[in-house]
Amino acid sequence: MPVSEAQKRATAKFEKERYDKVLTRFPKGTKERILATGAESLNSFIISAVNEKIEREGKESCRK
Repeated sequence: MPVSEAQKRATAKFEKERYDKVLTRFPKGTKERILATGAESLNSFIISAVNEKIEREGKESCRK
């Protein structure tokens, strides 16, 4: 069943209000290396890595 335009707008509004979007670029092959670690997803791996670095540096951690 196709998603309605109203649902697309509602989803976009929800995401805009609750998330920061950040574009990252990695060298070819990085995606496969990350997934080979057993990571659930690229996104979860990157969020975890960023939060670990923030905590290591003693700064306020990002919300998960």
